[in-house]
Amino acid sequence: MPTHKRFIAGAKCPKCGAMDSIMLYSEDCVEKIECIKCGYKESQDDIKTQSSVPASDSVIGVFKPE
Repeated sequence: MPTHKRFIAGAKCPKCGAMDSIMLYSEDCVEKIECIKCGYKESQDDIKTQSSVPASDSVIGVFKPE
């Protein structure tokens, strides 16, 4: 079954700063984001270990608008 990828409107890449270049998809039951401009990748597991917010199964990530 092909992976369904969708863009996150208004999202800014944490690495290159490009706006509207982040796509969200699920791979092996783990949600992931990827920047189509620079190739930056982050998974739900990475976000849980880096976040200061307690981990929860319903939280994908914590986005901090600038």
